[in-house]
Amino acid sequence: MRASPLQLLGQVIAYAMFAVVIGHFTSSPAYTHLNPGLALIKLSFSHAGQHKGDCRQRTPEELAKLAPNMRRPLDCPRGRLPLQVELVLDGEPLYRGELPPSGLAGDGASMAYRKFPVAPGRHHLVARLRDSDRPTGYDYEKEAEITLIPRQNFVIDFRPALGGFLFL
Repeated sequence: MRASPLQLLGQVIAYAMFAVVIGHFTSSPAYTHLNPGLALIKLSFSHAGQHKGDCRQRTPEELAKLAPNMRRPLDCPRGRLPLQVELVLDGEPLYRGELPPSGLAGDGASMAYRKFPVAPGRHHLVARLRDSDRPTGYDYEKEAEITLIPRQNFVIDFRPALGGFLFL
């Protein structure tokens, strides 16, 4: 079946209109990732909190009943505690939250990825994290005087093996 000249003209017009719409959206509306007069603080890390309960030592009889590949001397609960995180910038709370553990059984690492646009200049930054079951206080804390310039990405990472918070 052959298309009539009118059908071909309709197809050409439809394709031309589609191309014009696509061409329009390639250049507008203009997208600005970050206001050029601001800096960006990013909190980005992954860390597993402590286990929800205490580990116990298995007896030799219990170990003998287990399959050879399952004979771990410690029996620890599977679930992990959520992390308590707090960021304070110039004495004002920038972020305060609880990060739940990942995984179906709540036994994975807690993950944080947050962005905070702030005014450039000199700031006093405090980062705190609790990964234990203590009722108050924090297990890790770091304070620093930072100087941010416009459009700067300032990253806060967390590595317990390196002493806790890293300001990058």
